Amino acid sequence: MKSDIQIAQEAYIEPIQSIAGSLGLDVEDWEPYGHYKAKLSDHLLDKLADRPTGKVVLVTAITPTPAGEGKSTVTVGLGQAMNQLDKKTVIALREPSLGPTMGIKGGAAGGGYSQVLPMEDINLHFTGDIHAITTANNALSAFIDNHIHQGNPLHIDPRRVGWKRVVDLNDRALREVVVGLGGPVKGVPREDGFNISVASEIMAILCLAKDMKDLKKRLSSIVFGYTYDQQPVTVHDLGMEGALTLLLKDALKPNLVQTIENTPAIIHGGPFANIAHGCNSVMATNIAAKLGDYVITEAGFGADLGAEKFLDIKTRAGEFEPDAVVIVATIRALKMHGGVEKDNLEEENVEALQLGVDNLQKHMETIASFGLPYVIALNRFPSDSEQEIKAVTSWCENQGASIALTEVFAKGGQGGLDLARKVVNTVNTKPKHFHHMYKLEDSIEEKISAIATKVYGASGVSFSAQAKKQIKQYEALGWGNLPICMAKTQYSLSDDPTLLGRPKDFTITIREITPSIGAGFLVALTGDVMTMPGLPKQPAALKMDVDEQGNAVGLF
Repeated sequence: MKSDIQIAQEAYIEPIQSIAGSLGLDVEDWEPYGHYKAKLSDHLLDKLADRPTGKVVLVTAITPTPAGEGKSTVTVGLGQAMNQLDKKTVIALREPSLGPTMGIKGGAAGGGYSQVLPMEDINLHFTGDIHAITTANNALSAFIDNHIHQGNPLHIDPRRVGWKRVVDLNDRALREVVVGLGGPVKGVPREDGFNISVASEIMAILCLAKDMKDLKKRLSSIVFGYTYDQQPVTVHDLGMEGALTLLLKDALKPNLVQTIENTPAIIHGGPFANIAHGCNSVMATNIAAKLGDYVITEAGFGADLGAEKFLDIKTRAGEFEPDAVVIVATIRALKMHGGVEKDNLEEENVEALQLGVDNLQKHMETIASFGLPYVIALNRFPSDSEQEIKAVTSWCENQGASIALTEVFAKGGQGGLDLARKVVNTVNTKPKHFHHMYKLEDSIEEKISAIATKVYGASGVSFSAQAKKQIKQYEALGWGNLPICMAKTQYSLSDDPTLLGRPKDFTITIREITPSIGAGFLVALTGDVMTMPGLPKQPAALKMDVDEQGNAVGLF
């Protein structure tokens, strides 16, 4: 089969005005970024306020493995299949980060015949949104250090500045740095560091903001450090919210593109799902719901991370409810959860598969515990045997779960028609009783415990002395009613990435809790989750190039 980039470059792509026209948009509703990309107006939601709201379908997955699950590919393929069934559908996705794109994870534009286009642009600089976030983040860093250098009237304690600089690359050498060296004219020396841009609180803020006014309010609420007497210092105290909002005014506008089959797709925002909340923007999802009868959207990693945060954080910020969930699984990944090594996944192993479905079952239980109906998408790989397919299908049917064999990578929308029909049937016939996993008025410990025990399956939660001290401090500051954003490894339901399948009798350890007040949540850190990833021994970038005609080469 051809590579993703070969398929993308050979596909027919409609001029963006045709895609905008198919959605009923007027010329003042969008502005072109070249021939095939557009920015949607940040006032579009106001204009569409009286339109009916479409059904929101969330695509999530089992716990990811190196074997691959294909959640973004299924999201795109399902959207294409829905349109083949004459269901007016809009896809809503996150923007890829350059760090993972050039590192090890790959892009986030789908794959095969279920991709969003122009694939090269989307996986690289796109419309510059992430660069704008990088600039805004680092502008705040510069103004913090300048304020301290210029006499420090706010009495900011340089030892307690938690705001880090960012770059949209995997660069482990920047995790811990010292700034301000070189004498009196170079600033005040202090410890600092870099996060990857998509881990910036500003990315989370952009994705949760309802409009420009809300964006500015959230930016003003960022707590970047503390004074010498340990009082929080905000962007508003610095007077920087106006300048940061100005830098982000175009980035706030969602991006309109299309799939290989010319299905409209809105791509906007991309916070990490194991650090932040892992969902595309509230504005993008809400606009898509006004422009289509169905929205197919996704959230990062497995249901324990992206889906939990989508349901507990994003739905609260966006004031909407999902109507159904698709849980993506692959036979290859389920066999890894059943104990098979990556090098042996091509071999038929029904016994390991039957052990691995425990992981799928936990994610099914999690979605059901939110009161939502779901469909299993079994994303087919060429090595899957008929016996293995039958084993998973029979198991799901015995559980009373709807399952669809999905081949959207190889066949595009045609390979997702069974899934699309089952999603439509689920949305229209199965009742939903959506509720959040916890109440905002619950204590910080109660909220964390609810996620750990009900979503991860932990037997309990252990809080470090530092975390206990922080909880007491944050509750005294009035932050106790905020949602919780768990920072946890994506490779296990536990906080130990080596525990695959469905771990039992484990404890989640909360080592630290950090405030993201602008974003509107508290981040509970478990394990050793890095906010600045490193590159592998053989980065994906080594295969990338550009030919003499200016075409991208080796981009997946």
